[in-house]
Amino acid sequence: MPRQLRAEQTRATIITAAADLIDRHGYESTSLSDIVAHAKVTKGALYFHFAAKEDLAHAILELQAKAARQLVADVENRGCSSLEALMRTTFGIARLAVEDPVPRAGLRLATADIAVRPPLRHPFTEWLDFATRKVTAAVRETDVHPDLDVGVVAHSLVCFFIGTRVAGRSLEPVGRLPRRVAEMWHLMIRGLVPVHRRPRYVTLATQLEREIRTA
Repeated sequence: MPRQLRAEQTRATIITAAADLIDRHGYESTSLSDIVAHAKVTKGALYFHFAAKEDLAHAILELQAKAARQLVADVENRGCSSLEALMRTTFGIARLAVEDPVPRAGLRLATADIAVRPPLRHPFTEWLDFATRKVTAAVRETDVHPDLDVGVVAHSLVCFFIGTRVAGRSLEPVGRLPRRVAEMWHLMIRGLVPVHRRPRYVTLATQLEREIRTA
């Protein structure tokens, strides 16, 4: 195997092992020695790629951001309404959290006291900006009540979504997250969407949850 490819595979193995431990035990409770043992690599191999645990955390956040950006791009290419794009994105993030320890650990790191290094932006800031754009457009598309404060709606949505995962981490398995996201949307739809447009989005929330459960 070429040396560069072997190095890339080792780096990926270390990141995945670190993500798994951070997701299960938290950033502060995960040591570099724990990661070395879990990844089944030498300390030298770890330090070749990462000088400190903070570098590993940043690598996880970078991969989470990359996955989220790709998800948003895929949703945008569907040409759906702004509210549907917002819903599909939240369910997509839930799917990533269920299927992959790296985005799952990224969510946990986002709620920890980890400095995000520029040019990377904090995921909550990116999500808030995205939600604000989509809710603003949804008002124009008359899918959302026009008298709502867009900033309040976007902020509440992001906090609701993050809180669902934070609370769920201690209460239930991650596989329950898509159901909780569907429950979140059923509540949000009742408060945001005019009555005559609600059935479409209630059905969509149920459909998106089912797609994750059967994937």
